[in-house]
Amino acid sequence: MRILLAEDDPLIAPGVVAGLRKAGFSVDWVKDGAAAEHALSMERYSLLLLDLGLPKLSGQELLVRLRRAENKVPVLILTARGDLEDRVRGLNEGADDYLVKPFDLEELIARVFALTRRFQGRANSEVRVGGLQVDPRTRTVMLDDREVALSDREFRLLMVLLEQPGAVLSIQQLEDKLYGWGEEIASNTIEVQLHRLRRKLGKEWVRNIRGVGFRIGNPG
Repeated sequence: MRILLAEDDPLIAPGVVAGLRKAGFSVDWVKDGAAAEHALSMERYSLLLLDLGLPKLSGQELLVRLRRAENKVPVLILTARGDLEDRVRGLNEGADDYLVKPFDLEELIARVFALTRRFQGRANSEVRVGGLQVDPRTRTVMLDDREVALSDREFRLLMVLLEQPGAVLSIQQLEDKLYGWGEEIASNTIEVQLHRLRRKLGKEWVRNIRGVGFRIGNPG
């Protein structure tokens, strides 16, 4: 799941990026509203974390433009403006949630999970496909009532495959979804993680569609 962070504070943003990536999300970081608008026109994001006080184009104006263009990306506002009037205005202009600085990283991640769950139409965070059950909050993977231990990268790869169960994703598509800007990618990283994931879950669960890509399959 790919998130865009639009935040110009160099003391806040790196910690948010690191925390979200550790929670299993892919994150791109931009430092002004114009760059955020451009990124949103080029990529399809699952969530926008938006600071209101951005240079070049304010977060407030960017939000207005997005909603006028009928861009439905979920928006979580991050701002030092904690007055009731500011919060109400942001929500009325199309924001989906509001978090006032300074905030706790754990609360931010919980709100991110809640928003993405809501927009995916799920009542809880757990993802189930047949005998495979994944809880992204606790990073627990159960297969036929047996817990499967995955590394951080293996878990992120599994979550990408589970975003669209049954959809076949190429290596390039997996890389695009897994890695944010600035993350170093070794030449065979995806292939290695796929091999390990198939070994742990079984080849019948992570299916190789020859010449096309990979998908989650339900043996049942």
